[in-house]
Amino acid sequence: MSTPEPDVVVVGAGLSGLACALHLSEAGVPARLLEASDGVGGRVRTDLVAGFRLDRGFQVLLTAYPETRRILDYAALDLRPFLPGALVRRAGRFHELSDPWRRPARAVSTLFSGVGTLADRLRIARYRARVGADSLEALFQRPETTALERLRDQGFSEAMIDAFFRPLFGGVLLDGALGSSSRMLDFVFRMMAEGDVALPAAGMGAIPEQIARRLPEGTVRLRTRVASVTSREVRLASGEAIAARAVVVATEGPEAARLTGQVPVPSSRSVTALYFAAERAPVAEPILILDGDGRGPVNNLCLPSQVAPSYAPPGSTLVSASVLEGPDDPVALEGQVRGQLTEWFGTVVDSWRLLRTYRIDHAQPDQTPPALDPVERPVELAGGLFVCGDHRDTASLHGALLSGRRAAEAVTRSLEGAASS
Repeated sequence: MSTPEPDVVVVGAGLSGLACALHLSEAGVPARLLEASDGVGGRVRTDLVAGFRLDRGFQVLLTAYPETRRILDYAALDLRPFLPGALVRRAGRFHELSDPWRRPARAVSTLFSGVGTLADRLRIARYRARVGADSLEALFQRPETTALERLRDQGFSEAMIDAFFRPLFGGVLLDGALGSSSRMLDFVFRMMAEGDVALPAAGMGAIPEQIARRLPEGTVRLRTRVASVTSREVRLASGEAIAARAVVVATEGPEAARLTGQVPVPSSRSVTALYFAAERAPVAEPILILDGDGRGPVNNLCLPSQVAPSYAPPGSTLVSASVLEGPDDPVALEGQVRGQLTEWFGTVVDSWRLLRTYRIDHAQPDQTPPALDPVERPVELAGGLFVCGDHRDTASLHGALLSGRRAAEAVTRSLEGAASS
């Protein structure tokens, strides 16, 4: 059984696939987007549970990302920012580190926060200036080492690295050892300095849903699992075959490797997110909370409903705890998480109700050096097959969207070349 032939079939309706289909549509190239699950977004989705909005793992939008600025309507997303900075749990106390450039009123308290030294604060200013001095292209051309070595090269004390940088960027990179690429660290630090860390009022799933609404009606076909691909045909698990002039595999890395046979299987960074319902917020401000002691299992914690009240029903608070390493048994993990948070906030944690636990085995592709050398990996494979996803670029919303655009541009050039020959 066959269907009418589209110009391009895109496999996977995550951010990269959606971006690819959108750019193809804007270029006048008909495309069909196939998705195995029941909705768009891939790893960027939001579930509604008992009136709470649960993102599938703690995720945020860095508003300075060039590609999200290019493709998204920020006003329509109704973005709600975190306070710039973090609350660090260290030696039995919470210490606030604020961005003095955007919260100058808290500059003095940040200087004497008890995390790191005064010299570390000055080094942050120098590092901020350094990563913002050149274009992003030039930033990505700087010699690649690990994130940890980059921080040490900048002169930061080990205490500052362990208490602040390790939980903050360990949470972003899903790498508590900070063995990920220094290029990724430089990029994310710059994005945080230039814009907000924000959540859409309707949850992170509003981002892919916004892109999907811009596609021509009938472009997306859900609950459609792909068994195999060639450069001219997609065969579904049902046995149906869909012919096309070009095929783009826009799945996460492991599935892209399986389908194409040409993409290396990437190592994966995993994360577990636990969501709790609380009657009252343990911290009033919309700020990220970091485990500066490194004792875990919680690496970072936030209260999404303090950032965007729509994340929780009236009179309730949503608590999100992210774990990089912990027991596989969910009951044991919950017990350890509650134990750690009881040390932070007291016995009120006993009353928190667990809403859901998300274990995400492939939350990000591993970006240990030389993963980002070069930053942009090829999107056109041998035999005329195309691929996109965050494994082709930086492991970020920006990287996923950018790889989708690059794939669409490559497909368009290929089709134009075939038509003129």
